[in-house]
Amino acid sequence: MRLLLAFVFLMTMTLATQAQKKERVLLLNNDAIQLEATDALNAMYNFKFVEAEMKFLEFQERYPEHPMPYFLMALSNWWKMMPDLENKKYIEKYADEFFRYTDLAIEKGEKAFEEDDQNEETAFILAAAYGFKGRYYAEQHSFMKAAGSGNKALQYLFKFKGKSDLSPEFMFGDALFNYYAEWLKQEYVLLRPILAFFPKGDKTLGIKELKQVAYNAFYTRTEAQYFLMRIYYNEENREDLAYPTAEYLGTTFPDNPYFQRMQARLSFSQGKWLEAEKVSLDILYKLNIGMPGYEAISGRYASFFLGHINKYYYHDKQKAKLYFEKARLFAEQSEATEMNYYLYATAELARIANEEKDFARAKNYYQVILDNSDNDHELHKEAKSYLESKKKEAKRKK
Repeated sequence: MRLLLAFVFLMTMTLATQAQKKERVLLLNNDAIQLEATDALNAMYNFKFVEAEMKFLEFQERYPEHPMPYFLMALSNWWKMMPDLENKKYIEKYADEFFRYTDLAIEKGEKAFEEDDQNEETAFILAAAYGFKGRYYAEQHSFMKAAGSGNKALQYLFKFKGKSDLSPEFMFGDALFNYYAEWLKQEYVLLRPILAFFPKGDKTLGIKELKQVAYNAFYTRTEAQYFLMRIYYNEENREDLAYPTAEYLGTTFPDNPYFQRMQARLSFSQGKWLEAEKVSLDILYKLNIGMPGYEAISGRYASFFLGHINKYYYHDKQKAKLYFEKARLFAEQSEATEMNYYLYATAELARIANEEKDFARAKNYYQVILDNSDNDHELHKEAKSYLESKKKEAKRKK
């Protein structure tokens, strides 16, 4: 009899456990959910935020205790900030919503993880939510806060490393950690005492893993492509390797101002000037009609490229002057008068004015360069030399 009762008890517990597993709502590997999410994610990356967020909020109504819909809303607000993460006034419009939804994703996720600490889906979303908080703090140069959020992300990231059906998604976090843990140690000496508490990174492995994620993941594919482009362009100084991804992202998401800006910048630097011209004209058109995310920073880049192309490719100085002046205006609007695009646009205008023998205008442009550049900048030296030569000429004439 006891044996029978024990058997019945064991079967009851087994069935209850199986029922509990069946009741667990798993979304990330659900083909139907992925199909629904595809259009919404593509809309988000293409800056069609209303369309994307309608679907994310629908997920929230259907799965109110699942952290995924809240994280997707946080991701949407992150991309609203992306065109100008260095402009505090710009990001303040979206930062509150970004934090509200990351915190909700973390709250829902940690509650679910307490109930089932073997749920790799919840762990992935928690790693992602903490990771994006850390990313925000890092972009704002709040490295202590970034390290704190990053540490929380790693706790969840490493729990299922290599042991999950979501391995391609988990690999995204692993790839970023491997690359930036090592890169930060090399670039920021003051952070080494903090980073000493983290596992060792591997930049080469990080890039290899990012490539795998870019090909194999679903939710993190576009983010992996973005980071591949960014790492090759900013950290590795390999614009030739960054260009193919920039061209793909700019073509796939043609209304994403950040992707278009990078496509214009890299096609220009790679000598693909007709492509750069086409994309830059498109950027200025979208900025003029007020499309989301098209701000002064994109206008500054696009105008500079068009000025350069018209001067050196089409040999049309009048059009070149128009675009260089636009580049300066956009730079002034974004308070970027010490940036190279502003300085080089001003230098080009000074040179054209000098060629046209409008020396007074040339001197005005060069004076602007002196006022906005460091002493060791090549344009500062050019401006100083030009103004001194004009002073000597004036003295000789007297």
